[in-house]
Amino acid sequence: MIRILALALAGTLALVAGCNTIEGAGKDISAGGQAIERAADKSKPN
Repeated sequence: MIRILALALAGTLALVAGCNTIEGAGKDISAGGQAIERAADKSKPN
């Protein structure tokens, strides 16, 4: 019983940690895209 509970807890923790990692990566990618957009806007001819 304790072994099953420990495995369930470990699985839950891995799932939660994965969600945070993916969320952080999404924010980083979004920030990178915004930086590219700003650079493209600056290089446009008037």
